Amino acid sequence: MKSIVKMLKTKYPIIQGGMANIADHLLASAVSNAGGLGLIGAGGWDADKVRFEIRKCKELTNKPFGVNIMMMSPHAEDIAKVVVEEDVKIVTTGGGSPGVYMDMWKEAGITVIPVVPTVALAKRLERMGADALIVEGTEAGGHIGELTTMALVPQVMDAVDVPLIAAGGIADGRQMAAAFCLGAEGVQIGTVLLAAEECPIHENYKNAVLKARDTSTIVTGRNTGAPIRVLKNNMAREYLKMAKEGIELAELEKLTLGSLRKAVINGDVENGSLMAGQVSGLIKEIRPTKVILDELVNKSLEVLKENTYE
Repeated sequence: MKSIVKMLKTKYPIIQGGMANIADHLLASAVSNAGGLGLIGAGGWDADKVRFEIRKCKELTNKPFGVNIMMMSPHAEDIAKVVVEEDVKIVTTGGGSPGVYMDMWKEAGITVIPVVPTVALAKRLERMGADALIVEGTEAGGHIGELTTMALVPQVMDAVDVPLIAAGGIADGRQMAAAFCLGAEGVQIGTVLLAAEECPIHENYKNAVLKARDTSTIVTGRNTGAPIRVLKNNMAREYLKMAKEGIELAELEKLTLGSLRKAVINGDVENGSLMAGQVSGLIKEIRPTKVILDELVNKSLEVLKENTYE
């Protein structure tokens, strides 16, 4: 834990997930002000939008924050330059390898922390110069791999030497404590922050998370090699029905076009993509970000203390 908080320059060893179309300057600054590392989720935004979000975040916090860049984005190259120009100190990445930008970021003094779903990718990114790794299990919301957090974190720990941050299935202090026991030095949280007061998603989306049960999520996109965990709704069920029938990818993409925006902005909980993790069933109330982070840390320390063998 000490090396991660030293690396991030934060109070807590907690990173906010880079949730596309959700993690804006309001949420990122709230997380940073609460003691974690807030992230601006670049997602499909263009470079100008990301630059705007970075500058607005700086107006709301003097604490460290970072930017999450999806390598598959058509704007990734431009955003990779923007984080240098705007003096962002921490970058997390997903959806591909950041290797082509590593030298530029290192020269600018940027700490690079990729998200990894497998041991093989973890080893490759360590060789490329990653400072730490976010090891994400399939319990997470949004784009996922196949291995669970409990299975993946120890295997990555045995394969690399850089610090690990566990992600996927972490919404309270019990799970944070478990992540430490698995070998992680920090955690990344996303789904629990959907119910944060400062999270900018539509109220309908938040309420859908609060109503969720343990079996409320489903995975779409496995047939295309791009699995995404979402809350069950009409759109997700129709997608799976069409995929089972062998409908062409182009038709499936028509169904999901703009679906995340429908959920986040319009609050369409039946036709939107309600990205959320398996821990949704644990989330029962909307709380300030600071309360969420404080309770995570305090409960994790309590659990670890209670379960220490004398």
